[in-house]
Amino acid sequence: MAVRRIPARAMRLALNVYPPFLGAGVRVVGLSEDYRHARVRLRLGRFNRNHAGTQFGGSLYSMTDPFWGLMVLHNLGTDHIVWDKAAEIEYVAPGRGPVYADFRLTEDRLAEIRSRTADGEKALVWFDTEVVAADGTVVARVRKQVYARRKPGR
Repeated sequence: MAVRRIPARAMRLALNVYPPFLGAGVRVVGLSEDYRHARVRLRLGRFNRNHAGTQFGGSLYSMTDPFWGLMVLHNLGTDHIVWDKAAEIEYVAPGRGPVYADFRLTEDRLAEIRSRTADGEKALVWFDTEVVAADGTVVARVRKQVYARRKPGR
């Protein structure tokens, strides 16, 4: 199936009404037109608190879930297959208020993926993201592994 190039504004609006994000309190506050930068916020609310009254770990992870794959997919285009492959999360400090995650996809990372997939081989690439409180305190570190492969005949 070909990937349609969805304008970033439309994608941001769609993600903000996506039921898992809506229910968890996740909000995409920015997505650049070139899909190279995204900023996501998670507010602490009644439905995403854990037993200690801090951010629920599943919500912290979900706020980071689709972005690396989505950004890589939109930048590589329709001649590549892109999937999330694996993930790790390390909880560092309690989230007692709003937290943020920034994703920045560089041309160097894209060039690395294009190079590794040029001959039809798969590339498994790790991306790191920190979830931080408004004061800069690291709340969680998330690693996502993205699978990419050039489609046959492309």
